Amino acid sequence: MSLVVVKIGSSSVTTPEGEVNTRLLESLARQVAGLRAAGTDVVLVTSGAVALGWSILARGSERPKETVVLQAASAVGQHRLMAAWEAALGEEDLICGQVLLNSLDFGHRQQYLHARHTLEQLRQLRVIPIVNENDATSDSELRFGDNDRMAALVAQLVGADHLVLLTDTEGLYTADPKLDADASLISVVREIDEALELAATGTQSAVGSGGMASKLAAAKMATFSGITATIAEAERANVVSDALNGIEGVGTTFLAGERTLSSRKLWIAFALTPQGVLHIDAGAALAIREGGRSLLAAGVTGLDGAFVAGDPVEVHDENGLVAKGLITVAASDGATWIGRRSGDLPPSIAAEVIHRDDLVVLA
Repeated sequence: MSLVVVKIGSSSVTTPEGEVNTRLLESLARQVAGLRAAGTDVVLVTSGAVALGWSILARGSERPKETVVLQAASAVGQHRLMAAWEAALGEEDLICGQVLLNSLDFGHRQQYLHARHTLEQLRQLRVIPIVNENDATSDSELRFGDNDRMAALVAQLVGADHLVLLTDTEGLYTADPKLDADASLISVVREIDEALELAATGTQSAVGSGGMASKLAAAKMATFSGITATIAEAERANVVSDALNGIEGVGTTFLAGERTLSSRKLWIAFALTPQGVLHIDAGAALAIREGGRSLLAAGVTGLDGAFVAGDPVEVHDENGLVAKGLITVAASDGATWIGRRSGDLPPSIAAEVIHRDDLVVLA
């Protein structure tokens, strides 16, 4: 059975007045039922708890920025959001289950596996998982900040075939269509490059926390793990099935990359927040990019951050990001290992500052 993760943004889940967009939820529920009947499982990732909660607490006021206020608004809005989904899916005789996640569930391997097992069990029980960030209790340093990145992580977590990011625009344009009359919709993307990333803009919604840039980042995460991604307009009729069937004009589709990473390397590459940066020379970059080698201390030219052994770090050469991995040494000991050959290292320092099994090439 195929599997799709569908993410719906706050600006689609709620109306301009701050109420639940019941019509859209009912439409999506019908689409989910149709997909299930055709042999495709669905995991929903929904935003909207903060927007719904804030509309009740301070109708008409601008969305707050303080974390503690956002947490309170989420606590008020989350159960209302789930009640709306339960009602919409119930009309199609579907049962839903709430799964609240935060970055710790992806940052610790055991929690990562627990989350996977929970979602798998819900699917086996024929329950539609509805995932949201646990905004009410997440510390500001532990939050994703938007559900696009989390949706990509969930897609990787459950082994989805397709990630559909639903929003209030038709997809990714060559420029901001509100500012450039010549902007055109990009239908298919085979590779996400710097020029494409520059075409993405920040959030334009008063109620959402993400934007096209965050959706592009999520699509990049998906394609790196062999998952096709589509950014499309939530209000379009049959948008999810059209996206899965590759119907022309449905939005912007990002083709899955040819290589696939193991679940552990996906976890390292995308679920963990980097605690620092290693700067490496051209020879080291070539060795890990094309030779599949470990990163040796001799190839490191400098570092940024205050990481300790076991932390995730990014690896950069003069052109930017090359890889990400789990470091075996501490930044505080940098003077004893940076740039040193294996024979010159103290006995307590490993020559492989990042072993190839813990290193994911991203360039």
